[in-house]
Amino acid sequence: MIDSNITGTEINYFFICKTKLWLFSKFQTMEHSSDVVKEGKIIHESVHKRMIKEVNLPGMKIDLIQKKGELVIYEVKKSKKMEKASIYQLLFYLCKLKEMEIIAKGILDYPLIRKTEEITLTEEKEEELEEISNEIILITGGSMPQPEKRSYCKKCSYYDFCWV
Repeated sequence: MIDSNITGTEINYFFICKTKLWLFSKFQTMEHSSDVVKEGKIIHESVHKRMIKEVNLPGMKIDLIQKKGELVIYEVKKSKKMEKASIYQLLFYLCKLKEMEIIAKGILDYPLIRKTEEITLTEEKEEELEEISNEIILITGGSMPQPEKRSYCKKCSYYDFCWV
């Protein structure tokens, strides 16, 4: 079982940057000042006008929900650049819903490139998520990890914490 204090955002940040994950866990939320995040919100608001948007559940902020025979949850992303992080964030949502006895199908949606990808939760992925959850607890419970310079650091809302 995944720790109930872990969020989808933390799962996502685990794959992007451990320093960003640690800062976020200490309530240093900087996304409100990020142009990249603002652009993502505009994209999110302009797609799938007839679906239920942004459903907040414990540890989850599901972008879109559709009910056509089966429940389908969508994670909307601007690009495939951080695809692994996006996949695991969506797997996390599917796993948390399953724990609540809600079975859903997951779709990663990239509206700018007009691509979608179905994501399926397997037992193997559930076990991986549990391990990742345990690693997140270790990372966020310790001292700030040393930043690692990556190509996308300059666009990160936490850039000043690491590199200035």
